[in-house]
Amino acid sequence: MVEPVGNQYVVARPLYSDLFFDEEHQKVHRYHKTFVDHLRVCFRCTPQKAKKVALNLFPVISWVPAYRFKDWILNDIVSGISTGLVAVLQGLAFALLVNVPPGYGLYAAFFPVVMYFFFGTSRHISVGPFPVLSLMIGGTVLRMVPDTPGNNSMLTNSSLIDQHRVIVAASVTVLAGIIQLLLGVLRIGFIVIYLSQSLISGFTTAAAVHVVMSQLKFIFQLPIPGYNKPLGIIWTLKGVFEQITDTNIADLITAIIILVIVFVVKEMNERYKTKLPAPIPIELIVTVIAAGLSYACNFKDKYKVDIVGKLDRGFQAPVSPDINIFESCLGDGFSIAIVGFAVAFSVAKVYSIKHDYPIDANQELIAFGISNIFGGTFKGFAASTSLSRSGVQESTGGKTQIAGLLSAIIVLIVILAIGHLLEPLQKSVLAALALGNLKGMLIQFKEIGILWKKDKYDCFIWIVAFLAALLLGLDLGLAAGIGFELLTVIFRAQFPKCTVLANVGRSDIYRNRKDYTDIYEPEGVKIFRCPSPIFFANIDFFKDKLTSAIGFKPLRVLRKRNKALRKIRRMLKKGELQVTPKGFLCTVNGISDSDEELDNNSIEELDQPPDTRDLPIQIDWNSDLPPNIIVPKIDTHSVILDFSAVSFLDVSAMRVLREALKEFVRIDVDVYIVGAHDGLLDKLERCGFFDDEIKPSIFFLTIHDAVLYILLKKDRSNVDFSKSKTFVPSQEKEGKDHYIINTNGLRNRELMEPPETKF
Repeated sequence: MVEPVGNQYVVARPLYSDLFFDEEHQKVHRYHKTFVDHLRVCFRCTPQKAKKVALNLFPVISWVPAYRFKDWILNDIVSGISTGLVAVLQGLAFALLVNVPPGYGLYAAFFPVVMYFFFGTSRHISVGPFPVLSLMIGGTVLRMVPDTPGNNSMLTNSSLIDQHRVIVAASVTVLAGIIQLLLGVLRIGFIVIYLSQSLISGFTTAAAVHVVMSQLKFIFQLPIPGYNKPLGIIWTLKGVFEQITDTNIADLITAIIILVIVFVVKEMNERYKTKLPAPIPIELIVTVIAAGLSYACNFKDKYKVDIVGKLDRGFQAPVSPDINIFESCLGDGFSIAIVGFAVAFSVAKVYSIKHDYPIDANQELIAFGISNIFGGTFKGFAASTSLSRSGVQESTGGKTQIAGLLSAIIVLIVILAIGHLLEPLQKSVLAALALGNLKGMLIQFKEIGILWKKDKYDCFIWIVAFLAALLLGLDLGLAAGIGFELLTVIFRAQFPKCTVLANVGRSDIYRNRKDYTDIYEPEGVKIFRCPSPIFFANIDFFKDKLTSAIGFKPLRVLRKRNKALRKIRRMLKKGELQVTPKGFLCTVNGISDSDEELDNNSIEELDQPPDTRDLPIQIDWNSDLPPNIIVPKIDTHSVILDFSAVSFLDVSAMRVLREALKEFVRIDVDVYIVGAHDGLLDKLERCGFFDDEIKPSIFFLTIHDAVLYILLKKDRSNVDFSKSKTFVPSQEKEGKDHYIINTNGLRNRELMEPPETKF
C-alpha cells in the first residue's frame, strides 16, 4: 500500500523474498518458444504476411500512393536537379580515387540511385559515390593492378590497365553488394551497432587524410604510384617531396583557385542557408568555367595539363564479375560492405529522426546490396551516400526519393548527350572538388577534445581508429579500430567499478558509502554491488573485489578454524584443555606449538564445514581462545550482493560464485542476493546451483527487504523482541508482519569503526 504525504510516500508491505513474492502474487510460468516454434512462424504463409513481406521488400509501394503531388512535386524537382548536378561532378571526381577513368564515376552515380528508389527506406539520402568508399575500392584496385605491372606484357598498355582496373572495381563492388544482400536477408542489420559514432568519426577522418594524399598527384601532376600497404601514406609523401620540382604550375594554380572559391562559397552557403532559397551550386559554376577556359585556351597543349579526356557516350554492355577477384578480395569486399552501409545508415537515421519516419536497417542492407550488384554489373563502383550531396538533396526541399530519381535522370542526360562537354576539364579541377567536399570530415579533429571531456574510452576509440586507418590502411585500420572498440567493452565489463553500499537518509535508498555523509550501515552487514554482467572473464575479479570489500578471505578463515578444531580436540584428548561454564581452561603452561598444519591433512578436509558436534561446548570464534590457537576474528555476519545491474551470469561464473558463497556460509556468514533479474532464479535451479548450503530463499526483491530481514533475524535470536527498539512490528488483517526501520540498529559514518583485518 502506498500513501502519499505531501512530497513523500509511505509504503507498508511484507518483507519479500523472491520465492515468497512469487507465491503470494501467483507468478505465471510462461511458455517460451523453441527454435522449432520460431521456424514454424517464419515459414508460415498467410495473405497478411505476404502483403507485409511485399511492402517491406518494395517500400516504394507504401509511400507512392500517399505522395502529395501538388505539395511535394515542385520541391522534389528543384532538389533533384540540384542534387543531379552535384552527383555528376562528384562521380567524375571520386572516380579518380578509384583509379579508373572519370567516366565510370557517372555509372556509379546513376544505377545505384535507380535501384535504391525501389528498395530503400530513407526519403532523403542521395545514393552514389562516397569518397571514403571510393578510396577503399581504389586501394584494392591498386593492389590487384599496380601502376608498375612488371613482366605482365598484357598490361603494359595503359588502356588495358584501365580496363582491368574497371573489372576489378566492378567485381569488388558486386562482391560487397552480395555481402550486403546476404546480411540483409539474414536480418543482420544490427551489425551496424558495433560501429560506434566515435569509431566512424575517427575512421572517416583518417580516410579524408588519405583522400588528400591520393589527390596530390593530380594537383601537382606528378607520376606518383599508389601505395596500398601499411605506412603507404608516408611513401606517398616521400614521392611527392622527391618530385616536387616537376610540378605542373598550371594544374597547381588551378587547383588552389578552385579550392579557395569552393571553400568560400560553401561557407557562405552554410552561414546564410536560412536566407538563400537554395545553396549556390558552386561546383557546377566552377566546372563550367574551368571546362570552357580549358577548351578555349587549349590548356592541354599550351600548359601540358592532364584532362578528363574522352567520355564514352551511352552505356557499356554489362559484364560478369571475375570469380578469381572474389577469392582474392573477400576481406576488402566485407569491409567495403560494412563501411558503406554504416555511413549510409548513419546519415539516413539522422534525417529519419528529423522528419519523423521509420527506416529499416535490414531493408537498407538489401537495398544497398541490390544497388551495388546492379551498379557493379554495369561497370560502376560501390555506392553509399555522400554527406554533402545528401545535404543538398534535403536542404533544397527534397521530400522523397523522387528527387533522387530525378537526379539520376540528370546524370543520364550527361551520359547520353552532353558528357563530351566535360572532356577538356582538368583532372586537377576534379581533385580540388573532391578535396572541397572533405571539410565536414576534416573538422572532426575537434571531437578529440570534446570526447576527452565526455568519455575517455570513446576518445581513445577515436584516436586508435584514426591512427590505425591512417598508418595501416583503411581495411586493416577498420579491423584494428573495431578490435580496440570491442576490447574497451570487454575491459569495462571485465573490470567493473564495484562498490560498497550504505543506507542514505534513513530510508530505503542505498548508495555508494563513499559519496554521502548522511549514511547508516547495519552492524555486521556488508552490501556489495557489481554493475556488470558476471561471466568467465570477470568472476575472479568479482571475487577479489568482494573479498576486499568484506575485509577477509573466507576460505582462509575456514581453514584456520578447521585447524583450530583439530588442535582443540587433541588438547582435550590429552587433558591439556578443560571445559568450564565460562569457556575453555588451559591446564598446562608453556604449550609448544605442535600444530600439524597441513602435513597429515589434505586441503579438501580443511575446506569442509567445521564440525563441532563432538565438542562439549559451542565455540564462539570471536571470543578468547586457548593459548597458541589463533583464529581471525570477523565482525561481519551477513553479506548482501546487489545483482540489480547483473544482466547475465554464465555457467563458469555460477560454479565459482557457488563455491564463494559456500565459503561464507561455512564460516557462519549469511549471504543474500537481491535485485536479480527475472529468470535468473529459474536458470540457477536448472543448473543445479542450489543444495543444502545454498538455498533459493537467499534471494530477495530489494536491498531493503534483505536488510530488514537480517535485522529482524538478529533481534529474534539475540534480543527480547518485545523490548527491541530496532523494529516496530504491526499486524494487519492478513496476519502478515510489517516492519519500519529504526536507525538505532545502524551506525553513522562519523562514528569510529574498528579497522578491517585483511588476510
